[in-house]
Amino acid sequence: MSHILQKVAPIGESRDKELLKTASTYVYANRNGVDLLAHVFFPEGISKTENRPVIACFHGGFWDAAMVTQFVPHCHHFASRGAVAITFEYRVSSKNQTGPIEAIDDSKAALAWLLENTGTFDIDPEKIAFVGAAGGAYLALLLAMHREKKAAPPAIPKALVLFSALVNTSLKGQLSERFPDAGIAKKLSPVSMLRRKLPPMLFLHGKSDRLTPYEEVVSFCRRMRWRRNDCKLMDYIGADHSFFNFNVSHSNFEMSVAAADHFLVAQGILEKTPEESRQG
Repeated sequence: MSHILQKVAPIGESRDKELLKTASTYVYANRNGVDLLAHVFFPEGISKTENRPVIACFHGGFWDAAMVTQFVPHCHHFASRGAVAITFEYRVSSKNQTGPIEAIDDSKAALAWLLENTGTFDIDPEKIAFVGAAGGAYLALLLAMHREKKAAPPAIPKALVLFSALVNTSLKGQLSERFPDAGIAKKLSPVSMLRRKLPPMLFLHGKSDRLTPYEEVVSFCRRMRWRRNDCKLMDYIGADHSFFNFNVSHSNFEMSVAAADHFLVAQGILEKTPEESRQG
């Protein structure tokens, strides 16, 4: 077990405490005296000896707001489907006076912690999927796409599900001003990291999104497919940036979760539902 794997009480405001009360909460790293927390939702009624898939979630908020409970409804769904579902906190400017560079560092620490503790949580390392929204989708993309010059990345994740994703942080995209300089923003932009042999991705995006424009994701997916990567895009007509959130639109939430579930079944991460098994 990792030396930092220590159980702690859930924190936050009363609403967050209520939403996180069924989670087991762990410190996955400490940065400058700040404990970074992973809230883990375990599937019920499944033997601990089984290797289970894991769904790792990175909330939105563009590195400004702490929105760790954003994916709690999704975590409940995926836990009910036999997965270990985790929503990660990371440093944000409103609480820690930090920006995207620190958030990227935290997401790398979250992944390292997850890989160190596959045995502790009985996770199948071949069945790891990332879920992210907006700036959190950006973090998930960087974890999957960034390749160090001296070493190949580990063979993870096996799939990504990305809501209202930020895919372009260059000067022609969004939020380049949040980075130390334009050169770093471009270097760390997902559109600058496109290559072959990337994991399958599902993008879910509102066509009326004004914060992360739909056209950017259309272009990104087209370039992904040109490189023979598996990349799917589901658009939602009239939907804005927050369309998929449980507290914004229950119908869009249900549709988007169903689409994510179907995609993860197709990737071999989740098991088929009894209905899907009957249909073949």
